[in-house]
Amino acid sequence: MLGNHGRSIPRAVFTPLARLLAKAGVTPNMVTAFGTAATIAVAFGVVAQGWIWQGGIALAVVMFGDSVDGTLARMTTGGTLDRLGDGAVFASLTYYAVFHMEEGTARTWAVIAGLASIVGAAAVPYARARAESVGVTAKLGIAERTDRLLIAMGSAMIMDLGASAWVFVAGLTWVALASFITVGQRVWYTARHIDEAEGA
Repeated sequence: MLGNHGRSIPRAVFTPLARLLAKAGVTPNMVTAFGTAATIAVAFGVVAQGWIWQGGIALAVVMFGDSVDGTLARMTTGGTLDRLGDGAVFASLTYYAVFHMEEGTARTWAVIAGLASIVGAAAVPYARARAESVGVTAKLGIAERTDRLLIAMGSAMIMDLGASAWVFVAGLTWVALASFITVGQRVWYTARHIDEAEGA
């Protein structure tokens, strides 16, 4: 949802910078590789160690800047790399749940939801890529990249600021469930368009 409708501001901010990078010969993959490395470093070096709100702010800066690669890709012929950083964020939150949360039902649930979120981080873009391989643009879904990251990190930061651990659990649970719903939506959308094309 936010992924489709919240790109105008970053695009306006980063278009001049993207133009400069394009002229300098910088490719989208170079920008994405740097952003991915920074995301992984923050996820495991900050978030996983228990500094949740600090890591949340750092990740927000890194991922806002990640908009440069998409803008640059539209100006060049290059593509972008896979969203490895997304999996790293969910993995770091799962690590936090395993090693920093008190033993109990909340921790168990958080770990399960975190693992499912890691799977979802790969499954959602894979569903889109498979759709595009047959000529269908399936960018729809209730849990795009931005939505999942905001909910996961937002709930973790709220917990870190003193709220119940169940806020964090609820956030990860939503991410896990919504990820698989999004995959289903994209598969259904693709199948429907293929059927319509064959029936035309």
